[in-house]
Amino acid sequence: MHNAGVSSQTIEAPLRTEESEQWESPVEDRPWVVIVWNDPVNLMTYVTFVFQKLFGYAKPKAEKLMWQVHAEGKAAVSTGTRERAEADVARLHAHGLWATMQQD
Repeated sequence: MHNAGVSSQTIEAPLRTEESEQWESPVEDRPWVVIVWNDPVNLMTYVTFVFQKLFGYAKPKAEKLMWQVHAEGKAAVSTGTRERAEADVARLHAHGLWATMQQD
């Protein structure tokens, strides 16, 4: 049986070259950023306390980040590997803060 209008064609997958691998590797090297979002539940003093406790920030830095969360709705509180960001998000969640992560 012959299908009129349907041609037989071979499509080859693109070759992976060293150049394309070099282009992709910087994506993997980009750090992950942990973002804390403003919420209507936690007190500002508590958020400051959590930043000090979890990240070891001095009170002025913790307060600056807390005010950024309050005024802008979010603040980046840590950066690092994906595994580190996942751990930080989990710790923030355990303390009742809203947090996400994204690759920078």
